[in-house]
Amino acid sequence: MTKGRYANIIVDISHEKVDKPFQYKIPEKLKEKLEEGMCVQIPFGMGNRLRRGYVVAITDQAQFPDEKQKLIAGIVNDSMPVEADLVRLASWMKETYGSTMIAALKTVLPVKQTIKHKEKRTIVRRFTVEETRSLLGECIRKHQTAKARVLEELCREGMLPYELVTGKLNVSPATLKGLQEKGVIAVETESYYRNPVKVETARESGKTLSAEQAEICSRVLSDFDQKERKTYLIHGITGSGKTEVYLSLIEGMIQRGKQCIMLIPEIALTYQTLLRFYKRFGDRVSVMNSTLSAGEKYDQCERAKKGDIDVIIGPRSALFVPFPNLGMIVIDEEHEPSYKSETMPRYHARETAEYLAAQKHASLVLGSATPSLEAYHRAKEGGYELFTLNRRLTGGALAPVSIIDLREELRSGNRSIFSRKLQELIEDRRQKKEQIMLFLNRRGYAGFVSCRSCGFVMKCPHCDVSLSQHMGGKMVCHYCGYETVQPQNCPSCSSPYILGFKAGTQQIEQQLLKRFPGISVLRMDADTTRTKDSYEKILTAFAQGEADVLVGTQMIVKGHDFPNVTLVGVLAADLSLNDSDYRAGERTFQLLTQAAGRAGRGAKPGEVLIQTYRPEHYSIIRAAAQDYEAFYEEEVLYRELGAYPPAAHMLAVLITTPDEERGEALAGKVAAIARAEAEDGTEAFGEGNKKAAVIGPAKASIGKINDIYRFVIYCKSPDYGKLTAIKDKIECRSAMMELKDENIQFDFDPIDRY
Repeated sequence: MTKGRYANIIVDISHEKVDKPFQYKIPEKLKEKLEEGMCVQIPFGMGNRLRRGYVVAITDQAQFPDEKQKLIAGIVNDSMPVEADLVRLASWMKETYGSTMIAALKTVLPVKQTIKHKEKRTIVRRFTVEETRSLLGECIRKHQTAKARVLEELCREGMLPYELVTGKLNVSPATLKGLQEKGVIAVETESYYRNPVKVETARESGKTLSAEQAEICSRVLSDFDQKERKTYLIHGITGSGKTEVYLSLIEGMIQRGKQCIMLIPEIALTYQTLLRFYKRFGDRVSVMNSTLSAGEKYDQCERAKKGDIDVIIGPRSALFVPFPNLGMIVIDEEHEPSYKSETMPRYHARETAEYLAAQKHASLVLGSATPSLEAYHRAKEGGYELFTLNRRLTGGALAPVSIIDLREELRSGNRSIFSRKLQELIEDRRQKKEQIMLFLNRRGYAGFVSCRSCGFVMKCPHCDVSLSQHMGGKMVCHYCGYETVQPQNCPSCSSPYILGFKAGTQQIEQQLLKRFPGISVLRMDADTTRTKDSYEKILTAFAQGEADVLVGTQMIVKGHDFPNVTLVGVLAADLSLNDSDYRAGERTFQLLTQAAGRAGRGAKPGEVLIQTYRPEHYSIIRAAAQDYEAFYEEEVLYRELGAYPPAAHMLAVLITTPDEERGEALAGKVAAIARAEAEDGTEAFGEGNKKAAVIGPAKASIGKINDIYRFVIYCKSPDYGKLTAIKDKIECRSAMMELKDENIQFDFDPIDRY
């Protein structure tokens, strides 16, 4: 039986010049062979030049009369089948999340461009270790610090990447040339694929697993050998050894001739995680993230396709590295919101990994100390297999947590950012030469400016948000980048009392330096990590003891392991709790639990202080007790009452337009379409999950960004398919409307409020 007479084909994707599918007739000889995702040759354009294309749909519905349809010339037999898989994945993403096909294809297809191979330079020690140590002592006596840094590293490693020495060790090429002329070092050069791994180090064998860890590895690998493909959720407290489980599982997959994808939530985690993997697997592991150049990304995809690497590590985009022999996908810290794409298609890495694993006959492993409610709910319902790691292996028990009521601090006359107990403990840790991490979930100054006389707030003229106060009297919009100078007087009433409310990482840094003279502070937030390798430099400096305190936003509390950190202070636990979003409680619990997990990871005991104005909130109480199960039971009741995920599914429909009136009118039409598809338009669920609730339209929480007006409609239903049907109906009906600058976007189970 034929599957269809016509094929819709995306032409010449690598050039990204054709942004729509073209229809071709399927010749009789190919009707039984052609499948979606295949690479084909087609006559294209006026000269009917043969070009490659990718089949995105097979159908019986003709777009043009048969006599005007061109025939597919043939199937490209030498094409990489992995590319066909990615085209099929893009098609699934388009249907599942609502998107154009070309947007989905651009998301999943690897960078394709011909770029010259680079040359790799390596510094090799030519002296013996004893001779090098002798020369090192001489350099120290002569205060030749740059030479000393190189020699000290060469005593340990024997060879070092040239870029590591000139970058991280800050040694000039002239210094290296001097050592080379003396015969101390040699500089070797070779042509290579760009490998973004910047470390040369000895291979290490795996640690001995605990009984709990070994049981997980045995079960997962045994299932794989028996051809059972499952999704596993590892719920392990901070420091319980989840990463060692991932390493052992991946090692088992490599022994079976398989390749693995290791997803991490943010670039900040790449360096430390990569070090552990590189020590285990050498140059068979690589990284893919947004800081790589186009050349580096291209090279990693080529290496993956050729089988030159076994493991790729990176955030959600690493999911699309074209491994031809994928055996396992691991998603660490699976609860992280950064696994949800903020642009079309708004896919979630967890769901997309499930689909990809099923297509590739691979296993999927999720891990977190604070699993998302969605994942834990699936595990409770039997959709995932749940493993639990309750014992901390990194040293000692979980750090004790104290909750500090900031209302009491204020009543007793303490107006400082730091509670009295936190000040005492900071002083104590300084005397003991131990390190401190202070966490605040806001970047920079992040303060808004308002008039104390009339209440006027300085807002962006292009966006419906307040401007943020920055250094040097600047005011910046964090949405569109608009900048202006902070006024001396209120633009509304001319009062001189126009001031900023400041509670940001920069202010904390300044207050620390003022309150504790001589203290050394490193700050890590979006402002200090804009450049390539900035994460690595800050984390390495702190790990090497170059600062007493690391101040930062949420990127400092996720996954890092600093044995000398014995005090963690959460300065304002309420900031994430006050977000008007149904996930606020969950996010607060996750952040506080992750922050608490940074203390006492070495031999020294740790301590955690949570400063808050709401010490009675269950998220804060459960986080202090590190009791996920109790938090889940309370939070899931709230989700069931409000029909929020995971109790039900949500669809956010976002309408954007530069014309407010046209946007409002379109939002009304779209809401009417949604209500009609929801069967009766009521605000309650029907029996058998056949109905959906439709809420809105209304202005989005930020009604205007960069002069673009935003309207939102929410649909809720326990049946995901019902929401997909609403999405399909809106897409179908809107295609018949005369839309100008209006745009309709879809977001299933949104992570952030619109």
